[in-house]
Amino acid sequence: MEGRPAILTLKILSALLSYPEKDMLDALPQMRDALDRERLCVGAERAALDALLDELAEGNLYDLQERYVELFDRSRRLSLHIFEHVHGESRDRGPAMIDLKALYEKQGMEIAANELPDYLPLFLEYCATQPANSARELLGQPAHVFAALAERLKKHGSSYETALRAILAVAAENPRKDDLDAILAENDEPGPNDLAALDAAWEEEAVSFGPAAKSGVGGCGSDALAARLRHAKRAVPTTDNPLRSPLRSGDLA
Repeated sequence: MEGRPAILTLKILSALLSYPEKDMLDALPQMRDALDRERLCVGAERAALDALLDELAEGNLYDLQERYVELFDRSRRLSLHIFEHVHGESRDRGPAMIDLKALYEKQGMEIAANELPDYLPLFLEYCATQPANSARELLGQPAHVFAALAERLKKHGSSYETALRAILAVAAENPRKDDLDAILAENDEPGPNDLAALDAAWEEEAVSFGPAAKSGVGGCGSDALAARLRHAKRAVPTTDNPLRSPLRSGDLA
């Protein structure tokens, strides 16, 4: 990845969708300039993105952090972990994580031990290091996830919607209607046990990234990973209901 210029727009969107920190807020003017220079997000999408930039610039750091947690960490429907919306609680989620982590490592990108590979800001950081065509192809595979998140954030009246719309604009990909509908069909009403359910789901099946884990990247190649990024959850039979579906910003110079 060395020697290749980063796609700054994707690095900026990664930062904007990360937990707000003072360093990120201090860099907002440089982010605006970089977005205007690179011009990957233009027109209505670029104008709308200013609403989020203004909100972050004018907000109190602690209030912004609290809002971020309430939005993204306490609702499965707004989770910024891509495979939450693609695979849910199915057994496909573990292998998909392993494949994505292997893809990062193959390109020399290391992730923190406490972060999952499908965390959207991390995925954007990786895409920012790729050639433009490859980045667009990668972003296009889970486009239905980004579109569903944008719709749900719109219902919440959140300016973060504009960041998801910007990702779709960079990807230049229209999500397949059946994939998008499959996600939006899930109940979007926040429940009192939502956080508890999220914790239980994450603890239910540990994901191993050690030597014993088998990755599909080496054997099945990028096609397998592409399928895992875009494959919306499908209904699986259960005993009670056969139709129940299973469940940083870098240098801007």
